Amino acid sequence: MALLLAVSTAVLLGRSWTACDVGVSNAANSGFLLWLFIPCLWTVLLLVWVAVGALLGNRPLLRASALAVTLLGVVWCVTSVFWEGAATPPCPGGVPPWWPSSIPAPGF
Repeated sequence: MALLLAVSTAVLLGRSWTACDVGVSNAANSGFLLWLFIPCLWTVLLLVWVAVGALLGNRPLLRASALAVTLLGVVWCVTSVFWEGAATPPCPGGVPPWWPSSIPAPGF
């Protein structure tokens, strides 16, 4: 589950950076995402998984709900940190054109 969330977040960031022409080049962006971002986020999500599981013990429904909320919260916060909200010519509002308007763009 943690690896799936880490890879999905990296794909989301990579596509938004490509659509908004952010960064040095696609090769540099993908190198960062592949070699640094995914392993670091995977480690953080695994640690959160273990901590929440250890704190809630043997209560399956509560633990599953808490894990879902906590992991998605961590992914949203990490995405917000790396999301480029800067206005670029392809993305005047700092949000890629394919981003659904019903979902707020990540950011603090």
